[in-house]
Amino acid sequence: MKKLVFSLAIIASIFTGCSSDDEGTAQPVVGEITGTISANTTYAYGNYTLKGIVKIASGVTVTFDAGSTITANKTTGDNALVVLNGGKLIINGTASQPVVFTEASQTPGSWGGIIMYGDAPIKAIGGAVTATSEDGNNQTYGGTNAAHNGGSLNYVRVEYAGAKLADGTKENNAFTFYSVGSGTHLDHLVAYKGADDGYEFFGGTVSATNLISYGNYDDAFDWQDGWQGQENSNWYGYQTVKGNYGMEIEASSNDNAFFPKVTNVTLKRAAGTTPETAGAIEIDAFQFKKQGNGDFSNVVIEGYGDYTEGATVYHGAAVKIQDATTNTAQVLTSKIKITNAKISGTTQTTPVGATVDIIVAFPANTFTTSTTATGASSLTAGNWATVGTTNLLQ
Repeated sequence: MKKLVFSLAIIASIFTGCSSDDEGTAQPVVGEITGTISANTTYAYGNYTLKGIVKIASGVTVTFDAGSTITANKTTGDNALVVLNGGKLIINGTASQPVVFTEASQTPGSWGGIIMYGDAPIKAIGGAVTATSEDGNNQTYGGTNAAHNGGSLNYVRVEYAGAKLADGTKENNAFTFYSVGSGTHLDHLVAYKGADDGYEFFGGTVSATNLISYGNYDDAFDWQDGWQGQENSNWYGYQTVKGNYGMEIEASSNDNAFFPKVTNVTLKRAAGTTPETAGAIEIDAFQFKKQGNGDFSNVVIEGYGDYTEGATVYHGAAVKIQDATTNTAQVLTSKIKITNAKISGTTQTTPVGATVDIIVAFPANTFTTSTTATGASSLTAGNWATVGTTNLLQ
């Protein structure tokens, strides 16, 4: 009987939670999270195991209290936390007590990260207003609900994600947002050492503030399908060991009248960083292709220099335009703007084309440099931006 009472008390504590005032002294709850969550649930401050593709059903709100750690283990198979359209994820981390999603082996690419679906507008290939997710979950995304609300993520760190799920061809990132709307709150997030992108947006209207992308193998930031967030600020990308573009920007070959806006951007590439895959020379700070566009201001670019592979030396660029169509339809019409940019340690400091046939000439005042840009320097170090003894704000 005593064992039964004790077990019930532990289960009750998972769902009743504890106040933030108690977290410094309370013992963390221990539990497992698996399957589809079909009822509103609060996970109290604790240490949890995430097992399998955990889905938050439509109409359901799941909350994590500050200071919690959620650990996946690749030996159990595919793992990810998925917010289905209509579901909400509320993560109440703080600067001193972030909520950390990690993986037991600490190997990049070991799980699927956080994936959120909505029904905000997209423009996919061919101008399609809906599409099927490429993450192995085969979810339809896209719609007309620009204000879609998938919850509130505050002070969240996702580590070692970017897994190829299921058949090995479906890739994920640390944070993946499919047609997520402007009613969703994303603030103080960290994508740490994943095997794909730190953040990827597939259309939608959501904005994000105070982001760190550290040591991710593909791009620090990536989007497509007509993402159009307008209130983005303080984005910090640091590429080390392996990494492709600081930002890979495309619009699924649609010439959109709109474009996203990001202020206060820092993109750094550590010395010795190599592309993810040999032969794929993706070493530039900003890359625009397939009609990608955007307005970026107060930008710091550092360290995108030469890279040697075999007998060939490749020259890193601050801005590269990948195809002639993007140059004509986006650059020349002023739908790509990079202003107040401070560039150092980078070989090609003026925008260039991927081939000699693409002659890039930004219209007046759409590409400007300065020596006083500060980028994302207002980000504040702390537990949320520290892994072990490493301060991620290099």
